Amino acid sequence: MRIGRIETAAGLEWVVAEDGVIRMLDGDPFSEEWVPGGLFNAETGARPGPPVTPSKIVCVGRNYIAHAAEHGADVPSEPLLFLKPPSAVIGYGEEIVLPELSDQVEHEAELALVMGRRCRGVSPDHAWRHVLGVTCANDVTARDLQRSDAQWTRGKGFDTFCPLGPWIVSGLSEEEVGDLGVRCTVNGDVRQQARTSQMVFSPSVLIAYITAVMTLEPGDLILTGTPAGVSPLNPGDEVTVEIERVGTLTNPVIAANSEF
Repeated sequence: MRIGRIETAAGLEWVVAEDGVIRMLDGDPFSEEWVPGGLFNAETGARPGPPVTPSKIVCVGRNYIAHAAEHGADVPSEPLLFLKPPSAVIGYGEEIVLPELSDQVEHEAELALVMGRRCRGVSPDHAWRHVLGVTCANDVTARDLQRSDAQWTRGKGFDTFCPLGPWIVSGLSEEEVGDLGVRCTVNGDVRQQARTSQMVFSPSVLIAYITAVMTLEPGDLILTGTPAGVSPLNPGDEVTVEIERVGTLTNPVIAANSEF
């Protein structure tokens, strides 16, 4: 089942899609009492919004060996964590804005885990039961700022630097999520291509490692790392993240104060 939110005149509305039919969602997707409701009445201008509003976005660096190698970095012996602010989140079709402070902004296609239950100190064996589903993410990065700063907050944290969606896909097993194709294209040209089986640390290991440090709340995100092939984005580009069985996330790229 696919769970998402649609931007309507009344605001963001929860919907579910199954067998090609979109229905309103009755209840909260983070509770056990929600059910598909009436058919969604598509209106002019309605489009996918961000599928979730997280309280925090926990990201994992260098979780693919080839990506670490392309930056001349070692693969960490433990997961390398950093945070993106919730204000970075945008949805399908929204514009990635290249900030004036950076001369080198790059795409990073990633599988994102959407937490469904509050959890703290979980073991890898029990971790997957706390996941609502998975979605596509783009960990947009100001690479020049990331390299110049001791911390990655500035290079990762600009508004619009976390496109998500369009759907949260639930019902996939941990084994299925462990071997999905991940691809990123810019203007139709393939830049990144790998499989989640190439991750250094699996999703369940990441959840256990993160919850040993902090509590994850329903709707929180874990971005699981990006494959090799990251490259600069320019005004007028269109960047697409595709994840097998999960979906396709496309966003245009504009310069700050651009009229694109």
